[in-house]
Order: sequence, then structure tokens, then C-alpha cells
Amino acid sequence: MCGRFTQNLSWAELHRLADLVGLPQNMAPRFNVAPTDKAYAICSEAKGPRLVRARWGLVPSWWKKPLAELPATFNARAETLTERPMFSGAFRSRRCIVPVSVFYECTGGTGNKTPHYFSSPDGLPLPLAGLWERWREPASGEDVLSITIIVGPANAWMRPYHERMPIILDWRDTLTWMVGESPASLLRPACETALQEWTVSARANKAGVNDDDASLIAPV
Repeated sequence: MCGRFTQNLSWAELHRLADLVGLPQNMAPRFNVAPTDKAYAICSEAKGPRLVRARWGLVPSWWKKPLAELPATFNARAETLTERPMFSGAFRSRRCIVPVSVFYECTGGTGNKTPHYFSSPDGLPLPLAGLWERWREPASGEDVLSITIIVGPANAWMRPYHERMPIILDWRDTLTWMVGESPASLLRPACETALQEWTVSARANKAGVNDDDASLIAPV
């Protein structure tokens, strides 16, 4: 699972890594992004990859009920993308990148959880494989852009912390993921050296914690 992440990113860096189109954006750092929060994603358009903000928790275009009745869709299992109607349409034609600085996972039992920080050893943002959808809210008519992060089995390095992990792409493969004809070939665990880890404050990975607090990623 991937239930919390940070986005301490700059438009200039993402522009260099993903060849973004559109006007530069002033991106305030976020250190505790939670499901249903707005987050940045990179979606491919006719003119090229564009940075957008979207609800974290996919809402398929055919959803007719209130958002309160939507099941948890902030993660999508790589093994069942083509089988689950919630994700299969987006997997065919609406794939995106969710760039994150850090994602958190917890070890330990209920009431004694220890959050762990995972990031790239080279300091670059992690390009997580995602899906996006556009849904119209029936009552207001508002268009809602939404995303999910794809997770698969953990590699051997990650297994002591969690049995699953996000699909972490290489930046050189991001365009292939978004518009290529064989995206399933990229749905594999990251290499054993893809991440570094340290323990962080117990306040991380909790709802209601201010996500502008940089101390959440400090080692403890």
C-alpha cells in the first residue's frame, strides 16, 4: 500500500525530467499528502506532458453515487488492473505519473506503528505509475480530476517493511508509460537500490497533521 507521501518538488526540476508543457507553477511543499487530498500529477496531452492537480482517490467517469460511497481507490493493484472495472478503462488510455519526494510505510501493530521514510538515494523525485480519470459531480456539475497510485509486490529490499510497494518507474520510461502500447511491461518491482529509508516521527502517516510541516521527514 501507499497511503501517505510528500511532494517537495519544483516545476523546473519536473520540467527537466519530464519535458513538461505549459506555464511554470509555484509548487508549495507538501509533507503529509493523504487520500482525498489534492496532489500533483503529470498527464500526457496532445502538446505533451502537463502538470495538473487532482484528487488522490480515483473516481471513474461512470460513477453515479455520492463520493462518500466510493470505496478506497487511492491505490490500484498492478495484478488486477485489467480485471477491475474501477481501473481497467483508465489503464487502457489514461495513465499518468505521480511524482513524489517521499512515501511513507509503517511497521508494527495497532497502537505501536513506526512510520518509515522512503526516497530516492540520488535525491530525485520518484515517478510513481498512476492512472487518472475525469468525473462530473452529478449535483453541482463540477468536473473532478482524480488519480490513483499503482502498487505491486515488494522487492526483497522492501519486504521487511511491507509486502507491497508503489510501481516506481525510471524517468526515461515515463512517456512510454503514459502513451506507449505495452504499459504492462513496466509494472515490475523497482531494483533493490532504488530506495533509501529512515524512521520518522509518529506524526507522519496520520490524518489531520499539517502537511506543511517539514519536520515530518526528519530522521528520529
